[in-house]
Amino acid sequence: MTETQDHRSAEVTAERSDAARNRARLLEAAALLVAERGAEQVTMREVAEAAGLGKGTLFRRFGDRDGLLLALLDDAEAEFQKAYTAGPPPLGPGALPADRLTAFGCALLGRIANDADLGAALGRQVPYARRTGSDSGRASHRHVSTLLRDMGLDGDHDILAHVLLTFAGFEAADYLRRERGVPTTRLQATWADLIRRLAPPEGA
Repeated sequence: MTETQDHRSAEVTAERSDAARNRARLLEAAALLVAERGAEQVTMREVAEAAGLGKGTLFRRFGDRDGLLLALLDDAEAEFQKAYTAGPPPLGPGALPADRLTAFGCALLGRIANDADLGAALGRQVPYARRTGSDSGRASHRHVSTLLRDMGLDGDHDILAHVLLTFAGFEAADYLRRERGVPTTRLQATWADLIRRLAPPEGA
């Protein structure tokens, strides 16, 4: 490698390092503002100012406000994702697929009802299509689809996973709780009943 190539390689490494630091600063600033004021009140200008960076840097890193909130959402969902992929049963491995799916949906519905849950607060601010297509959204869908298959259920696991996650999503759950007065415990019981009805009979 020539001296010029060495210099260019060092510049690229420095640029990547700077970009990583800027991204971390922006996410940290955004997380603090969300915690203080709520996700719905936070603007891109305020995040850039709090991070001590230009608004152009913020837009280059995340595209728009939804992109920023999605990055925060993926970070906020990391702990829950770890719990359902590697934590103790019945949410994590070691329980029957139907029991894990029941625990997963009940946990989602419980989080939606928890005003202090950062993931739920962020998720409400992001349009359905982008939320579902995010890293955390795809991971949840893949998890539900896999458990449906592992249960031995015949059918389109991909679409059935979307149907189930729609019931356990913000739009449906918030409407039922807030407009219809349905308690979270009833939603969780209904989720458990749905999974029980989907699970093939033992020995089938």
